[in-house]
Amino acid sequence: MKNIKLFILGIIVYSQGAFAQLKPVVYKDNTQVLNGFAIAPTKKSDQKPGILILPAWKGIDKASKDIATNLASLGYYSFIADIYGEGNYPKDNAEAGKSAGYYKTNFEAYQHRIQLALDQLIKAGAHPDNIVVIGYCFGGTGALEAARGHLKIQGVVSFHGGLAKEASRPTEPITAKVLACHGADDPYVSAAEVTAFQQEMRDTKADWQMIYYANSVHGFTNPEYGDDNSKGAAYNEKAAKRSFEHLKVFLNEVLKK
Repeated sequence: MKNIKLFILGIIVYSQGAFAQLKPVVYKDNTQVLNGFAIAPTKKSDQKPGILILPAWKGIDKASKDIATNLASLGYYSFIADIYGEGNYPKDNAEAGKSAGYYKTNFEAYQHRIQLALDQLIKAGAHPDNIVVIGYCFGGTGALEAARGHLKIQGVVSFHGGLAKEASRPTEPITAKVLACHGADDPYVSAAEVTAFQQEMRDTKADWQMIYYANSVHGFTNPEYGDDNSKGAAYNEKAAKRSFEHLKVFLNEVLKK
């Protein structure tokens, strides 16, 4: 009986992707140590599709690790970027806001850190011509910056991310396909910011989509935020599931498998 239970447990663990394990990766930006995570797909293909994951404003968290593991089970190489670097990880919301604000303002530094992580994704096995960047909240802003910075990627997906760029920045053609998954009631992204983003997409002649999720505020993909919309950031199970399905459709269209 004990052997049968162990056998069943083994099947369950295998089905949950235990053989696709996140591996810590240490890399550098000059002298700054960065600590990312890489994971290879459970089923590999000659096309080697890759996804770079940009975490929310507090850095690498459970949510980013969970999405990396899920994507590996679907056949994608994934890498979770460390934007802040060792010694600079926020301890609370105030520090997170300050750190994220720095990279939003100094967008070229943000793009540079994203590029360094892309290099690690390729080293981990992804094909350099078959990559999408996805990001959550602050990371969603980064995904859009990857497109604006003309990094060598096929597409970007922003989940409840900041959409704005400074009006003084030049508007240049965007060649990466763009998907913005947005909470319809997000209090942190103004109507003016949404309008400016959509106009930017038109002006850059981007191939873009923007999907709104009803009754959803900021952070709707993360269960750790709870379900109280009045706090401004809250989990919405329906929106989280729908946006993940929309991500899969986007990846199937953009990447070769």
